[in-house]
Amino acid sequence: MKSKKSKIANGEFNDWDDESKRYDIITLIREGIPYHDFLGLFENNPFTDKEWSDYLGISPRTMDRYKTGQKSFPVKQSERILEIKRLLDFGESVFEDYDNFMEWLETKNIPMGGIVPKNLLDTTLGINMVHDQLGRIEHGILA
Repeated sequence: MKSKKSKIANGEFNDWDDESKRYDIITLIREGIPYHDFLGLFENNPFTDKEWSDYLGISPRTMDRYKTGQKSFPVKQSERILEIKRLLDFGESVFEDYDNFMEWLETKNIPMGGIVPKNLLDTTLGINMVHDQLGRIEHGILA
């Protein structure tokens, strides 16, 4: 029997700052995000399987097992998936264009010390650094 898509994969949590939904998000993280919902979170999967493996701290072989077994990700990986989804949603809103944001994400960023922002998505601190830089861009502070 095919499992039902989670509330997140159905787009019910698009307002990441809605305090009333935070516990629901935590509950879903604790339950684990099923692989098919992981795919549903990202309209255009912005990263390769290898990049996702790096971001989630798992081997490509383990990633393949989640894919072929239609398994749910553990808490740590589920949380990272949602951190990245939240960042991508924010970046797209700041740039008002998905393609422009993705180009920015893949380009050396001078204010961030010449780092390519997407290379920071393997840690929560790195994701927060990229989020902070996007906040500066949103407020017109480019350096």
